[in-house]
Amino acid sequence: MPAPGGLAMTQDQEPEHQEEEKEYHRPVLAGTVKELMAEVPVGVVVDATFGGGGHARELADRLGRGYRILGIDRDPEAVARAAEVRRTEAMDIEVRSGNFAHLGEILAEAGVRAPVGVLFDFGVSSHHLDEPARGFSYRLEGPLDMRMDPSTPVTAADLVNGLPEPDLASLLRRLGEEPAAGRIAKAIVAKRPLRTTTELAAVIEAATPRSGPRRRHPARRTFQALRMAVNAELDAISSGVGQALELLAVNGRCITIAYHSLEDRLVKKLFREASNGCVCPPDMPVCGCGAEAHYRLLTRGVIRPQADEVADNPRSRSARLRAVERVAA
Repeated sequence: MPAPGGLAMTQDQEPEHQEEEKEYHRPVLAGTVKELMAEVPVGVVVDATFGGGGHARELADRLGRGYRILGIDRDPEAVARAAEVRRTEAMDIEVRSGNFAHLGEILAEAGVRAPVGVLFDFGVSSHHLDEPARGFSYRLEGPLDMRMDPSTPVTAADLVNGLPEPDLASLLRRLGEEPAAGRIAKAIVAKRPLRTTTELAAVIEAATPRSGPRRRHPARRTFQALRMAVNAELDAISSGVGQALELLAVNGRCITIAYHSLEDRLVKKLFREASNGCVCPPDMPVCGCGAEAHYRLLTRGVIRPQADEVADNPRSRSARLRAVERVAA
């Protein structure tokens, strides 16, 4: 999905002031993730959004001997860094390069048939936001890139400078839930070509005059929409979580951490369908199929970070955790 990698967040989670020292990754809801995964049988646990390895390390420490931890990340920087950490810190975690949209294929190549746990931490990593050259931040000047995997062909600049105005407005409305999508798209088209993140942010700010104090930066939804489009994030979530549910071992668990409503609604739908055995038409008043659910929900609604975690790590404030367990083959 996190496109994945590291501490995930939406664009509205960018801090107002950059800290002097940056952590590559600070795992969100780490205690809850460890508690939920502690109940899985011995086997392979997959961190499908490895990033800086924070969650994977926490899980390795919690689960101990007998478990195999497999990390996946689409960002070659994260994979290269993981290899270095393995050498210097003797981290017993295997990390593979790949997009979790192809989870089944990656696991097959790793010799994994039925993982006992799969974790997804969606969104853009803290490292990505803090690295201007990657082009994710509207506060730091950099190229309009936003690719989590730099080998993919489409950049944010391609969308900003190439889409017709109606298509650009539709993208901002659909993936950014931006109420001023039409006005912003019109302003972007009038100022094209745009090359840097700060150029784009300035155009958006000028197109959305404020009537009072701003709680959040006006560019956040546009940047979210562009990033999600560049990385096909919703398609990856649908595919990756769907494959995880198909492959998971009995008594295995799938945990997701989402950061905005588009991600969370999609996961909620996937988990609800998996935990509802009935395949009768929706208009049938009483179930007649007798089908049994193969999954059960482990979370009623979502689990959010406690106030102390949010105070310590403001970028965690939008996190929403859901989990399911496979109860039948």
